Amino acid sequence: MYGDAIRKLVPERPEKAGKLIRAGLRLEQFHRKCFPEPKMPGAYRYLNYMAIKVVADALEHPETCAWTNLFAPTEILQTFGLTCVSMECLSSYLSGFYLEDFFIDRAEEAGIAPTLCSYHKNFIGAACSGVLPKPAFAMTTSMVCDGNVGTFRLLRERLGVEDFVIDVPHVWSPEAEDYVAEQLRGLVRRLERATGKPYDEDALREALRRENRSKAYFREALEKRVAHAYPGTLTLVLFLLLATHLNIGSAWVETFFRMLSEEAGRGPAPHETRLLWVHVAPYVIDPLRNFLEYNESCAIVCDDLNLDYMEPLDESRPLRALARKMIRNIYNGDFSRKADACVRYAKEYRCDAAVEFCHWGCKQSAGGAALLKEKMRRAGVPMLILDGDALDRRNNHEGQVKTRFEAFLEMLHEEGGTAR
Repeated sequence: MYGDAIRKLVPERPEKAGKLIRAGLRLEQFHRKCFPEPKMPGAYRYLNYMAIKVVADALEHPETCAWTNLFAPTEILQTFGLTCVSMECLSSYLSGFYLEDFFIDRAEEAGIAPTLCSYHKNFIGAACSGVLPKPAFAMTTSMVCDGNVGTFRLLRERLGVEDFVIDVPHVWSPEAEDYVAEQLRGLVRRLERATGKPYDEDALREALRRENRSKAYFREALEKRVAHAYPGTLTLVLFLLLATHLNIGSAWVETFFRMLSEEAGRGPAPHETRLLWVHVAPYVIDPLRNFLEYNESCAIVCDDLNLDYMEPLDESRPLRALARKMIRNIYNGDFSRKADACVRYAKEYRCDAAVEFCHWGCKQSAGGAALLKEKMRRAGVPMLILDGDALDRRNNHEGQVKTRFEAFLEMLHEEGGTAR
């Protein structure tokens, strides 16, 4: 009903529709603070609340908001006082209002290809409808998703959003690192002009220190998770991306990961089927949510997106460290880099099986699924490949997903073998 009220306002009163979206986020923020889910651990309650708050703050104060993609070096923007929200994040929140089909249709009616990723179409439809306030800045990278550069170029041309594109080479070398670091210096100059603030390298170094400490806590939590059960959900895997990517380096993220590490070792011995999740988590598919919602017999232990770069950053050379981080990301370059990392994570965190969700319109996931499954087979890790749409509910066959996932779990139980 709330989504329907927003839809009716978009054509004639988009700003009013935007206010309803922001009001809905504030109500949800209040609800999660005062009436948290009883089964949710304390660390995830904190993350749940902060994830809503950060996005609501960004939409209410567009003068300090920056649109990015998931892999952008948001640490730099934070030092200029900008709050980063990614195209993928905003699309997910709009889907939470059951608005994705509406904005996807509007994007396609305006000439966007139906085969484009639904995250991009949803975001384009909402931004061009005037529902999302124009941000102070936008930044994307050429890596991983070939739709990013085109989407951000369209937003610049149609909405006049000032943007910056970082070209990321596929293979790391000292020369490649120099190339990206020089682009980041150019980004700094652009941000100084756009915000009127000087670049503070000491502030960036401190952000990288917090990032290193946060990732150390994260690794500790995952190691403890090998011997202890820890409740979770499919949706929390997505919320975790706001901590590992969009807000990494901030003080609240370090607080969250410290809480996570402290809590992860308190649970009982795990007796669940332990899953490595690959690519995006489709919270819109109810059968998967039912299987993975605080389930003591089946749980996602880790996922590759939240572990896409875990190397410590060199705080003494912050721009080069961020350049290295982008180039050496497991999602960048040859797909075998990601496949090898997934096998390593499955073994390191004692996962019994892997599940990859091939999201509609994503060539990266669909194109490499067979390679990943073969590498998992050689490593002795069973793997299930699911096809669907992580955002657009109309593109999913829930009965088929339920049947295949259920059969996969039954097969694992019948074989009786576990990674533990």
